[in-house]
Amino acid sequence: MTDTSEFEGYFKVIRDIHRAVNTRNSVKEVLDVVVAKSCEILNAKGSLIRILNKETDEFEVRAACGMGAQYLNKGPVTTEKLLADPTNLHEVIQIRDIWNAPRVEYPQNAWNEGIRMILDVPLAVENELVGLIRIYLEEARDFSKSELDFIVTIAEQCACIIKRVRLMEHQQENFTHMAAHMDKLSSLGRMAAGIAHEINNPLAGILLFSSNMSKKVPAEGPLQDGLQIIIRETRRCKTIIQGLLDFSRDSQPQKTEADINVIMQNSLAVVENEFHLKHVSIDNQLAENMVKTYLDGNQILQVFINILLNALQASEKNGQVLIHSHVDHEKGLVGMTVSDDGCGMASEALEKIFDPFFSTKSQGTGLGLAVSYGIVKNHQGTIKAYSEPGRGTRFVVELPITSGTIAKKALNEIPAYSDN
Repeated sequence: MTDTSEFEGYFKVIRDIHRAVNTRNSVKEVLDVVVAKSCEILNAKGSLIRILNKETDEFEVRAACGMGAQYLNKGPVTTEKLLADPTNLHEVIQIRDIWNAPRVEYPQNAWNEGIRMILDVPLAVENELVGLIRIYLEEARDFSKSELDFIVTIAEQCACIIKRVRLMEHQQENFTHMAAHMDKLSSLGRMAAGIAHEINNPLAGILLFSSNMSKKVPAEGPLQDGLQIIIRETRRCKTIIQGLLDFSRDSQPQKTEADINVIMQNSLAVVENEFHLKHVSIDNQLAENMVKTYLDGNQILQVFINILLNALQASEKNGQVLIHSHVDHEKGLVGMTVSDDGCGMASEALEKIFDPFFSTKSQGTGLGLAVSYGIVKNHQGTIKAYSEPGRGTRFVVELPITSGTIAKKALNEIPAYSDN
């Protein structure tokens, strides 16, 4: 073909591939266009695209054109077999001796199909091999630089398609998981509210009558012991029910200007005696430059108490809990960190720590941290946990400095007007 017609042909093929990328519904349809157009412009017997499956470390056929089913239906090829000879990821490999080339896995099948030459074109994204285009020719011939450049261009287009689709699939997977999780939490909230209201009244009656009976029977004896078990377990049930109600309400915070350092001090006052009884010390390092922000003090108090109790329960006798607060004006955040030197958690448990009813403690309800997570999210903040087995756990709560607080701080920093 003449130079003009040659470049017109290349342009039309690239245009068709771009059109396929924008109009086709699946990557398979786009790859089908690529193999078909590759055959067309190079007058090839056939072509196929193999994509690397990272889980199996094998190259699998994802699209094919023009070859017999007997050859194309062969199974996946291992990475070791296909990359038997090293090559540049952006060069076309020309295989003229198909019988002795290590890259050709089925030379007899290829020969029977009338193949006398093979072109391998790596598909690479940022120097990472993700697949290759293989083009089959019925006779060996020389290729011009423009033909080889065209093939490399097609390969680069394919690699970009694969990268984009993989990203979309990953995002879709995350979205599906998040949607399912949110749907589960929504259903759980509705169910929890219904169950809690149905069970609360009978529990109140059981607790009232068992407490009254406990006062009328001898202080020692099996009857008193049994009643105390009933009272203790009923109270535990009420605690679980209250946690379910807190979880299901998802109430909006009633925000007022508050200082998280003060809230942490109030939280410590609530749990201080329990820390003293277990001989766990507290190293309190609260930032002196803490700024006030708008939040629901009661809800954040609940979050801090939950985190402190988790730290206490994870600590051994004579352990230590470190509390640290900070201000990040650049990011517009205030934060509180609570670290313990306790048993820590494995990564599998850490991933589920904010899930409802998940607990690493035999007596835990698994609702405290789930409720805390919801409270912090309703404040447009974040709560994260970091832990390693045997190296303790660290909780970090960060809350936004609201615009009202920032404006007030800026106003206070404006120097007073003076005539002098």
